[in-house]
Formats: sequence, C-alpha cells, structure tokens
Amino acid sequence: MKKFIVLLAVFTASFLQAQSTGSVVGKLIDKEYNNEPLAFANVLIKGSTKGTTSDFDGYYRLEGLTPGSYTLIFSFVGYETQETSVQIVAGKATELNVPMAASAASLDEIVITTTTKRESETALLLEQKKAVVIKESIGADRLGKIGVSNAATATTKISGVTKSEGTGEIYIRGLGDRYLSTTMNGLPIPSDDVDNKNINLNLFSTNMIENVGISKTYATSGYADQSSGNVDISSKEYSKKEFSVSLGSGYNTNVLGLDGDFKRSIASEDVTLGFHKKQYATVDLITRQGWEPVEQKSTGNYSLSLSGGYKFDIFGKELSVFASGSHSKSYVYQEGVFRSFRSNVLDNKFTDVESFTTNTNSTGYINLGLKLSNNHRIKISSLSVNRSEDNVYEQGRNGLGYVFDQDPQEEGAFVRDQNFKQTKLLVNQIIGDHEISENNTLKWAAGYNFVLAEEPNRVRNEANILDITTSTLTQYAHVGDFQQRKSNQKIEDIEYNTFLRDEISFGKLDEDDKKPFKLTAGANFRKKERVFSSLFIGVRARGFQVPSVDDFSLTFTEANFENGLVLREPDSDRYDADLAIMAGFVNLDFGLNKRFSGNLGIRYERDEINVLWDVANYVGRVGSIEKEYNDIYPSVNLKYELNEKNFLRFASSFTQTLPEFKELSPFEYVSPTGRVTRGDPDLEKSDVFNVDLKWELFPKQGELISATTFYKQIKNPINLALTRGSAGIFQFSNTGDKANVFGIELETRLNLIENEEEDPILNFNTNITKMWFNQDLLEEFQYKDVTESDLQGASDLILNGSLSYNNQKEKEFIATLTGNYSSDKIFALGSPEDFVNSDTFYNDEIIEKGFFTMDLVISKKITDKLTAKFIGRNLLNPDIEQTQLVRNINTSVETNETVSSYKKGSLLSLNLKYTF
Repeated sequence: MKKFIVLLAVFTASFLQAQSTGSVVGKLIDKEYNNEPLAFANVLIKGSTKGTTSDFDGYYRLEGLTPGSYTLIFSFVGYETQETSVQIVAGKATELNVPMAASAASLDEIVITTTTKRESETALLLEQKKAVVIKESIGADRLGKIGVSNAATATTKISGVTKSEGTGEIYIRGLGDRYLSTTMNGLPIPSDDVDNKNINLNLFSTNMIENVGISKTYATSGYADQSSGNVDISSKEYSKKEFSVSLGSGYNTNVLGLDGDFKRSIASEDVTLGFHKKQYATVDLITRQGWEPVEQKSTGNYSLSLSGGYKFDIFGKELSVFASGSHSKSYVYQEGVFRSFRSNVLDNKFTDVESFTTNTNSTGYINLGLKLSNNHRIKISSLSVNRSEDNVYEQGRNGLGYVFDQDPQEEGAFVRDQNFKQTKLLVNQIIGDHEISENNTLKWAAGYNFVLAEEPNRVRNEANILDITTSTLTQYAHVGDFQQRKSNQKIEDIEYNTFLRDEISFGKLDEDDKKPFKLTAGANFRKKERVFSSLFIGVRARGFQVPSVDDFSLTFTEANFENGLVLREPDSDRYDADLAIMAGFVNLDFGLNKRFSGNLGIRYERDEINVLWDVANYVGRVGSIEKEYNDIYPSVNLKYELNEKNFLRFASSFTQTLPEFKELSPFEYVSPTGRVTRGDPDLEKSDVFNVDLKWELFPKQGELISATTFYKQIKNPINLALTRGSAGIFQFSNTGDKANVFGIELETRLNLIENEEEDPILNFNTNITKMWFNQDLLEEFQYKDVTESDLQGASDLILNGSLSYNNQKEKEFIATLTGNYSSDKIFALGSPEDFVNSDTFYNDEIIEKGFFTMDLVISKKITDKLTAKFIGRNLLNPDIEQTQLVRNINTSVETNETVSSYKKGSLLSLNLKYTF
C-alpha cells in the first residue's frame, strides 16, 4: 500500500508538472561541391555540450529542447564556422537548412522554415529513415498540396493501400477491415458503423490531421489485433498564431445530369443540418408519415471550415490552443444494374437501379497543450463528429424488374428502400509525456469514446407494377408477408482505454552522445461495450393496389387498416456485447554499433469477448457466447545500415484477428439491394505469422526508393461467404484451416526537375504492390473443382502514383495529377447448395472488378493570404462492377455475368482559403 501511495504521488506530481519541448531539423549543404549534402559536420548548441553531427545525406536533428531562443554553431574542417539563432517552439520541429562554404558566406543564405511537428515531408522521411520499425507516413504539408480532404484518401498515397470506392474502408496489402486497426494519437478509436471494425476514415478532415502513419509491421507496445497494419492519425496541435477560413462549392457530374430530379427520404423531413429529431414512435409512423421520398431542389455541394490557434500565459505557465470546425454537404447519384443468382438460377434482375445519397458531415476538434515545467508536457484532445447519410434506393421503376417466385407476378418487380443514417461520435483523450530524469521517460494516455449510430426511420416497399407497358397500377408483393415495413436501428458504444509506458535508457554513451539501449515496459487496457437494438414493424397488404409506385401513402391509412391491412406486432432484435483487453509488454531498443540496430519485444495479452442476443432469425431467439484468449505475442524489428544512404530492414511477429461483434451475432441485416448479411456465433479468431524484408535508399533530400517483400500465414482465416442452403445470405465464417499471403512492394519518390536551390519543380511518386494469395477451403465451401481460393477483399495488384508541379515562387502554383488502380478482388466466397451435386448446384464467388481512378488538384496562391484550389475527383468515372460465374444448367457452360454495376460520377469543386 505504501509503494502504491508513493507511486501515485510521483505520478500526480509528474502530471501536474507537464510541459512540451521542441526540436530543430535540417540539412547542411556543401557550396563548394555542387550543393551536395555535407556529411559528418558538427552541430552544437552554443554555451552547452549538447550537439550532433550530420549524417551522410547532410541531415541533422536536435530534440528535447526547452522552448526559447538558441544559437547553433555549424562547423567542419576547412569550412567557415557559421552561427545562427533559432527560436524553438513547443510541439514544433523547426527546419533550419544551412549552406556551408570554404570562404566567407552570407548568413542571408540561411533558409529557415517553421512547420508543425511531423507535418513536413522532409521531417517524416527523416523519421522513417531513423526508425527501427517499418513505418510510412504522409503529413499535412503534402496532403494539402495534393488536395486530399480526409484520412481515408490520405492512406491511399502510401504503398500497398487501397480504399473502397465511396466508403472510408481501406485495405492494407490486400487485407481489409477485420485485419487492421485504427488509432488516434496511439489510442484506439471506435467504429461508427455496425458493419465495420474500424472507423470511417472519411470522418477525419485534413484540417485536423498533422499526419497519417501506417505501420505494416508489429511492435509489442500496440494491441495484437492488427495483422495487416495499424493506421494512426496524429491530430494537430498549436503551431503558430493563425486563423483561417475555407469555403468550397462543387457538383457531382451524375447529379448534374438529373436536371433537378433528385430524391431524399421521407425521414429527411425531420432533419436539420444533419441532425434528426424523431416526431413519432415507429408504430405511429405507419399512418402519420408518408411512404414516398420527397424532391430535393438544390443539389450543389458545399463546405465550410474554420481553424485557428492561440497561445496564452496563465500564472506564468503556457497554454496553447488549436481548434477547427467544419461542415459539408454533398450529393451523389448512381445508376446501374443489379442481379443475383441462387444455385446458378436467376433469382432477381433489375436494369434500372437508382441511388440518391445526401451526405452531411459536421466536425469539431480542439487540442490543448499545457506546459508547467521543463521536462513535462500534457495534451488534451477532443473530437466530435455528426455524420449523416440519407439514401433513396429504387429498382424496377421501368417495369422490367424480375424476382423469382414472387406474387402476384415475377415480372414488373419494384423495390424502394429509404434510409437515413446518423452517427454521433465523441473521442476524448489526455496524453502525458514526462522526463523523470535524463535516462527515464514516462508516457501515459487515457481515452473515452462514445458512439451513437441510428437508423431512425427506414422505409422499405416491395411491389409489382401490373401494367408493364405503361408502368402503372401497382400491387404489393407478397412472396412473404409484411414486405411493406418501417424500422429503426440503434447502436450505442462506450469505450475506455489507456496505456502506460516507462522508457529507461542505459549503456555507454556513443559518439552521438546517446545511450545504445532503451528498455520499455508498459501496459494496455481497453474496455468496450455495445448495445444494439432493432425494431421492425411490417404491414400485410395483399390485394391492395395503387395507381403507381409514387402513391403508396394512399394505402397506409387508418381506414384501410379497418378494411384488410394487417399490422404486424412490433418485432425487436437486440444484442449486448463487450470486449475487455488487458496486456503487458516489454521491448528493448538497441544499437550495437552505428550500422546495426533493432527492437525486440514480447507481449502478453488477454482478450475476452461476450455477446448476448435475442434475435428473431435465430433458433430459440436467445443465445450467448463467451470467448477468452490468452496468448504471448513476440516481435522483432532489425535495421542494418549498408551505407549512409542504404538501409536493410527485417521484421517478424505473431499477431491475431479477433472476431467482431457483428461477425458473431446472428442478427440479419438487409441491404437496399436485398442482400442479407449475418454473423456466425461459432466464429473463432485468426492467428497470423508475419515476416517482412525491406530495402530503402534515400538518394537525396525528400527522395526515396524502396523495395519490400513480405509473407503472412493466417490460421483460421475469416471471410465473407455465401452460405449453403439459404436464399442469398452472406455470412462471416472461418472458411479454411490456413491461408498464405506473399507480396512485393516497390516505392519511389523522385524529383524530376529542380531549381538552383534544389527545390522540386516536378515531383513523381509511385508505389506498386503485387501479391499472391492462397487459402485451403473447408469442405462446406468446396464446390465443382474449387478446393482453394484467394482471400476475400484482397487485390493482387495495387498501383498508386502522382505527378506534381510546383513553380517554387512566392505566389505558389501547384498542380498534382494522381492515379490509383486496384485489380479484381473477391467480394464474397462461394459455396455449394448441395454437397452431392456440388458440380451443378452451387453459388460461385462474387468478384469486384478492378478499376482505375484519376484526380486532379490545381492550387494557386492569389495573395499572401488567399489561396484558390480546383479539385477534380474520379475524372475517368469508371464502372464499379461485380461479376459472378454462372453455369447454364442445360449446356453446362459457364458465363461471366454482371451482378452489379454503376458509375459514381466525377466530383468538381472550387475552394477558397483565407488566412488571417
């Protein structure tokens, strides 16, 4: 107890003495030798013994500096010693580039550029070069230049990463949502969608992002559930006293083609600025609110964002504040086809699918930085998001829809699904960094997350257009009862998480005045609770007819309920779930000599998952599961310096993939198309073995060439698959005993044209990832001669590239063209309908076809304070298509059939930013 009180007192004292530090980074240039980097020059803080030397590329870095004014001394044998003053600011990396000459050189040549810490590409490349683990980052500096608007798009600028078109879901090395993790400032953040493990990265606008980093290899300080990698969003802090406002406006080319005929759901009548306020109980909505969508007059996209920072002096202590806020609204229209097959027989077919989507996003972010003493700092961050998506989905309006075995007829089928989704997200974090002594640093953090995701009034109608020639006279479909329905769904997540790390440096000082060993010991804790509920109210309307599909409200009246309409008793589904993770870890950073360094770690983690459900589709309705895993997770990361520009890296680890709540609960969710997805209570976690080997070359400042080969073996791989003996139901399952992934990544960042100061005029970035997948299928997923397959959601070829021009003048002009390609990938694995006749009766896998996208961003600085930016997204507007092999029962010939196809449309916008 006494030890606990002493520890608590020390911790409290450290907490109350928090303060931030700054750093200075830069490059030394040899003016006597064609401006080549000047290696091994001395950099010293005047009046102290603290200093460093430049590396082979001329780079240097001094960290942990108390904010204030310093004089740096730059010296090299045979060259003139130079002194210059630099102002160190808390939380910043000040970039100071110095030309060195044998004769007197004017100090006016010194270029000083202050950037927010870890925002500039130069600083991030230097960090990547010095790091032991394999990590790639993209900073706000580059994001702004290439016109990236959110974290999801930012990740696609990193090798081996792709994004699902139209969503914030990303894939790292071909592995999707369940195989990766997402954090903000090193702390886990929740998902905003029951269908996903990770949060929609579109929610993180770039006005609150300092940088986005992806770690593709594992270190034991993080949670083990990150088999393909971890995405960490570093949020912005105060950098300088500044205030900016940005306005944007634009259109989607698909929406322009509608001539104003855009639709929104009836539920949107209860929405103001993206916030829904329900007027009636769901049962009362049947008769007290209409069933048809409403018309939207204005369909121009717009956005508004504000950001600014300020620094205060309170009782002699410094408090810095950075805050940002944004609000945007956009409209999307898609038109295409949808078909589905069951056991190689056409199940439904629609040639006129239409989707009208209105997206609204409001974000608020604030960061507080507090310094109280020389060796301590504290940071408090709070993020709030309100995101809404209003969708009207229709298929069959042309009277040519087909649904197998539907009454009153198979032809003339019509489906309309209206749904308004709203997500309220709150992320609160407090982070401390304390230098207890010269060799001991304590880091800690705690977070509280809250998510409320609702579908307050979903409306679905299934009907038949009886007169196909005139598309009039409609009768309600009744292949099953209660196909006319209204429902609501609610998800509430609460999460607490924390970590504590103590770092101790030891060993004999090296030539850079650093100790060669650092021992880190720490612990993680995470507690997540979810309450999910869904209420369904259907109406049986057999025999009732209306003039057209736009007159459904004529049916659902009090009078008709007295004359044949039957209201189903409210049917509710629910599941409660919780996840508890406790872990302890130890890792050792070492540098045996200047060339060889590494990190060795081991982690013990206990994971407990509990799910309790009461759902209509489950036999007996009620059920529960309890899963507990206790495992050891080792990791090794090694780096060898071949020479000053070449590095060789090796990494190996064991990780896991835990099943998610929605993958375990047997609740069935029906998409607008009619596809049904459900979880599997028998699902078990996957265990993953990882190996990486990477070569890096840093030719010069801001340039990179790298090649990586990697291998993963996944035990009990989890995939989405069509289920046997069901009407097109998709289920998450352990589809095989093991899967193997082998891949190669190539990346280049090169300056094709430079000015006299070596600033890039024309810059080219590209990365290529080629992968090979293989998993052995369990018997229940084998059909015809298919006994193995690729992994669901994995593309075997990924290409990302950008070409950027910068005039490098005072009134900067930047033009960036970017392209992305991902090859075919499996949307869902197939399965047999009949084991005995699996050569004939089976559902083949559904393939999402590869496509190429291209974006253009043009930015012009009109004045010192005003910048204009034109953005063109998805300029090629490719088809987003899914296909499936279908066997003709009579000829036994397989043909490749399109089951889904649409175009997203190009997005054209103009933005103006003014900085005060």
